[in-house]
Amino acid sequence: MATLPSTVRPDESVGRLIRLFNLQKEAFRSDPIPSLEERRDHIRGLSAGVMRHRRHIKDALHADFVWHPEGVADLIEVLGIAARAEYVIGELPRWMSADHRSIDPALWGSATASVRYQPKGVIGNMVPWNFPFDIAFGPLIEMLAAGNRVILKPSDLGPASADVIAKITNESFAEDRVAVATGGLELAQRFPTLAWDHLMFTGSPVVGRQVMSAAARNLVPVTLELGGKCPAIVSEDAVNMATVANIVGMKLLKSGQVCVAPDHVYIPRKLLDRFVTLVDEHVAAELPQYTASADSAGIITERHFDRLLSLINEARNAGCVIVQPERAAAPDREQRRLPLTLILDPNPALRVMTDEIFGPVLPIIPYDTLDEVISRVNGGERPLALYVYAEDPKFSDHALSRTTSGGACVNLSLLHGAIATLPFGGIGNSGMGRHHGIEGFREFSNPRGVFIRGEGGAIDAFNPPYRTLESIVSASYGQIEPAFSEVRVASAVRGIEGGA
Repeated sequence: MATLPSTVRPDESVGRLIRLFNLQKEAFRSDPIPSLEERRDHIRGLSAGVMRHRRHIKDALHADFVWHPEGVADLIEVLGIAARAEYVIGELPRWMSADHRSIDPALWGSATASVRYQPKGVIGNMVPWNFPFDIAFGPLIEMLAAGNRVILKPSDLGPASADVIAKITNESFAEDRVAVATGGLELAQRFPTLAWDHLMFTGSPVVGRQVMSAAARNLVPVTLELGGKCPAIVSEDAVNMATVANIVGMKLLKSGQVCVAPDHVYIPRKLLDRFVTLVDEHVAAELPQYTASADSAGIITERHFDRLLSLINEARNAGCVIVQPERAAAPDREQRRLPLTLILDPNPALRVMTDEIFGPVLPIIPYDTLDEVISRVNGGERPLALYVYAEDPKFSDHALSRTTSGGACVNLSLLHGAIATLPFGGIGNSGMGRHHGIEGFREFSNPRGVFIRGEGGAIDAFNPPYRTLESIVSASYGQIEPAFSEVRVASAVRGIEGGA
């Protein structure tokens, strides 16, 4: 199967997308429910393809980001996918089993009720540039586990990664099972307008609204992962080097180009200077030349690079204190690398506080009480994730119980997204729906309620001519001892009338 170059002309890419879509729709109608072993084979084939092309994945990420840390590629874009595949393969028999539900034998007799999870059909996955392999192939695992056929659309901002995604896919699957559509703006605009059986999009809330609006015209259900400004809240007893190392480390992962990176940090006002000092000490000891090192990722495009510089300059011009812990570092336009930059106590109206940052820029916000922070968090859009650092569990429990977010961590940031058993997704402005784990399997399945009639019960009471409520209940509980029957009938009648 030939790989479509990412430079294909827009009219060709749209035409190919429609051909693939129609092909998969027809294939699903002909063969709608793959067996357990077929699903496992599909997932194993994907995992093997990712492992086989490990070097190509790293090279593609280097090409798209100018520089990309190989350790991050291995941990997330390669091994993370393989681990997710193995977990799903092991759990799939249980997930595919009918989920039996209880029913009242007095009314329904020996009938059974269950939920059977069936494939939805043909699913589209619009993949972002920041984790092109993880977000193409990670959810694909659960889509295949649910028995679907899938078309992936990688981001045109990562053309090298898109070509490798297509190569892995074409080697691993027939195109009527999984295919890749690459192209530019015209393809991206057309993709969500098709009558998918489900559509997944990962990106910004602005584009997410456009995708959802296009999907709504065909009543297509959507999974939207839209990022957001994920806050980290640090208590007095957690202003220490361990907290600093984790926050800085998670902020610098992929140079902050992660939807669940800590976007800004709340620090007790009286410990603000102490926190900044600890960041300085950590960077000096552990990351003295980080920006120029092999561990620092490039910013995806020059436009994104300039946007981050403009956020810093706007804050500086507004009078904010700007701290660069890596003293000798400077922005490197050729490599599109930026040093970690702290912005102390920025005005809430600044863009660094209203826009998702998606870079190594970290606002530090002093606070006086936890309730003040909670009020501020709840006054904005609901974040994709919320992080609490505290030694006292009462502090973290209070913060979690009074806020809402897609996910949360205590004494950690970001890595909940690497746990295959936890559902991942947002709420409100940060998205809807979940992938990962059994929630992902169910997200991409149709939960079909199935009722099978047995013997006995009072089912015929639904057929005319209709009897009184008392006679129906009496017939249902006719075998009950007379001393108890009257009470049971009266109770059942009251329950039915109350429910009505």
